[in-house]
Amino acid sequence: MTPKRRANFERLLKPRSIAFIGGRDATIAVREARRRGFAGQMWAVNPRRTDLKGVPCVPCIADLPEAPDAVYLAIPAGGIVAALGELAEMGVGGVVCFSAGFKETGDAAAEQALIEATGDMALIGPNCYGLINYIDNAALWSFEHGGWSPGYGAAIVTQSGMFSSDITMSARSLPLAYMVSAGNQAVLGLEDFLDAFADDPAVRAIGLHIEGLQDIPAFERAALKAIERGVAVVALKTGSSSIGAALTVSHTGSLSGSDALYEALFARTGVISVTSPAQFLETLKYLCVVGAPKGPSVAGFTCSGGGATMLADHAEKIGLTFSAVRATEHAALVDLLPDIATVSNPLDYTTPIWGQAELTYPVFVKAMDAVGAEAAVLVQDYPAEGLDASKIYYQNDASAFAQAACDRGIPAAICATLPENLDKVTRRYLISIGVAPMQGIHETLNAMQSAGIWAARRNRILATRPEPLIAGTPPGSLGMLTEDAGKAWLAERGFTVPSGRTTTAQKAEVAAKKIGYPVALKMMSTRLAHKSEAGAVALGIADGAALKQALDQMNTAVTAYDKQAVSDSYLIEAMSPTPVAEMIVTLRNDPQFGAALVLGSGGVLTELVGDATTVLLPSTQDDIASTLKSLKIFHLLEGFRGRPRADINKVVTVLNDLCDAFLQAREKVSEIEINPMFVYADHVVAVDALIHDNCT
Repeated sequence: MTPKRRANFERLLKPRSIAFIGGRDATIAVREARRRGFAGQMWAVNPRRTDLKGVPCVPCIADLPEAPDAVYLAIPAGGIVAALGELAEMGVGGVVCFSAGFKETGDAAAEQALIEATGDMALIGPNCYGLINYIDNAALWSFEHGGWSPGYGAAIVTQSGMFSSDITMSARSLPLAYMVSAGNQAVLGLEDFLDAFADDPAVRAIGLHIEGLQDIPAFERAALKAIERGVAVVALKTGSSSIGAALTVSHTGSLSGSDALYEALFARTGVISVTSPAQFLETLKYLCVVGAPKGPSVAGFTCSGGGATMLADHAEKIGLTFSAVRATEHAALVDLLPDIATVSNPLDYTTPIWGQAELTYPVFVKAMDAVGAEAAVLVQDYPAEGLDASKIYYQNDASAFAQAACDRGIPAAICATLPENLDKVTRRYLISIGVAPMQGIHETLNAMQSAGIWAARRNRILATRPEPLIAGTPPGSLGMLTEDAGKAWLAERGFTVPSGRTTTAQKAEVAAKKIGYPVALKMMSTRLAHKSEAGAVALGIADGAALKQALDQMNTAVTAYDKQAVSDSYLIEAMSPTPVAEMIVTLRNDPQFGAALVLGSGGVLTELVGDATTVLLPSTQDDIASTLKSLKIFHLLEGFRGRPRADINKVVTVLNDLCDAFLQAREKVSEIEINPMFVYADHVVAVDALIHDNCT
């Protein structure tokens, strides 16, 4: 966003004056501005009406008394470009363009004309619901809306108008600062909103509903800026399924990128990735109300054994730590609890002291100290409306819990087992005493875990900021190196490959004897990207007779598979011994995300177990090491059940060197796949390699 457009965005976000242009839809927007409590100047433009919901109309834009800070534009698509030109000429700050009929319908030319007419104005849309400012009570919004703010909250940007509306209506008491329905993002994209909201002191967290991003490097810069400012970003990425991706294109005209690449981008920039709308809202709520814990140790409390078990069960599944009570603190905690209570974490403090703050407060304090808690959670399901006789007991424990956590300086959450068992009055009360009112045990623990991971990633990023991503390049024509040529490329750059020779069928036995049996035989052809499927690979050949038989069978199999792929060029290699582990290593250029590294379980396990993780480049050795540790195959690398252990540092160094070589050659080399890569105790070997180059 240019400085001029950024200044205009501030006018749009916090307007002193709004002009509503249109008919019925603009009338609804006038009503919603009043609902929000907008106290500034309002004008209306409509040549056939005297007023819009009591706001007097002028017949045309030129008749406005002055340039408004913000405009709500809801007229037929055919008149949008001319209207924007007039508004830009008169010096309007920004526009919410509700009108549809542009890129989302396939009319890219109309959208380009809209962009050009906008000039330096800040424009949201087209094809969007608009903007709500909960801090300053301003709205340019297309339908009824809800939501509230205690003076701070989340800035949420969605690519779906209906989802943004649903969020404002949710019964979760998420503190809100701003809501933006971005629509087509013709002028202002998610990256721009993220960058702007990261600077706003009222914003404690930023929520993004992402169908597709337009500028990956800009998103990376904005996300890193947010994490440096201490503002957590939570992303709900949709469109990863084949059906979802198709709907994304038709809905907003955005292209839904690879899910794995998005997850790699989020991990690189500290963005919290969630997979459901409920988790999206609960995570934002936790971060806005209490912030992120400084460490992973959690103290859990219930007044029910069942609740304690539910906490412990889900925490174990997601790796959240309920640290054990220290032995030195055990006796003191026993003295504070009823005889029927068992000292544990999570702790069921039992009903004899329930609702008696003078008794539960010391328990909360001692238990938090006894486990070294860096966060705390209390399970409470409040009575239904009209059953308020016992509510005071819940509130007494809630207040004692809040005070104990405050005294210890740790974030605290009260969690309802069932989301609906936390009424609005209680939610608002808990926020007022500094406790996050969380709805659903799984959502609560997931949010706490995500907040803790965010804090750890922030520390890592602040210590070593990632190098900027290398911009992606448009896809071009690809060529393929034969395996022997690909392995020669790797060997020239210091990567170990099996001992081998390229030969003809007539000279194959001579080559095999020089290498030494047993050998592997592979037909070389640029039409054989997947040799195993074509029958172009034979392994464990023990002697000359077996070699002749393999050559005959291979020629027959490849002829049946693809006659044009048949070749008299063969690679004969020494058989590699059984490794510690087999991995797949892929390096490729993505037109949107740039260079990427994929690591995973290789060989026959590649597709069977789906154990793979993507890292965007450039990366560090620490990034590669962390990625290896996240894989299931890492257990094999560490020496699973007494098996040999690989030199992890050696593996990381080799992979890092391979990444450097790829980045240096990426103008010529578009993709490298090594599958399998055999990992041994002290070295690694590229047993099979496939390299694609860029045809010139």
